[in-house]
Amino acid sequence: MSDAALASKIPHVDYLVLDDGDPYLVAEECTSCGARFFGRRNACAACFATEFTTVPIAREGTVTAFTIVAFAAPGVPVPFVASVVDCDGTSVKGNIINVDPDPANIQTGMKVRLATYSLGTDDNGVEAIGYGFEP
Repeated sequence: MSDAALASKIPHVDYLVLDDGDPYLVAEECTSCGARFFGRRNACAACFATEFTTVPIAREGTVTAFTIVAFAAPGVPVPFVASVVDCDGTSVKGNIINVDPDPANIQTGMKVRLATYSLGTDDNGVEAIGYGFEP
């Protein structure tokens, strides 16, 4: 993607990295115990250490849990599939996208990969980009 194209897109969360290559997620890893967290932390919830390093998260993983959400806040389209995905040892919460939200199509143990999608564009032409996982 060119710099101009990147400037017109912003990630919905700080831990989604959009660049010239494939988008990816990053976590804050505790330098003391290795626990990983998404978003900024003042201290590790596992060992209370205060130093972290930013690490990339695997783009592919395995669904460890999911639910099909049938009721949501007004304006949120339902049904959708909320899931937890094990990305090479890091648990990531994200929706399963680009698949019919039917129990026949989703199962624990299913292999998925990170995918991005548009959340909408503002009046200035800036597009918000979200992430999910697809089979």
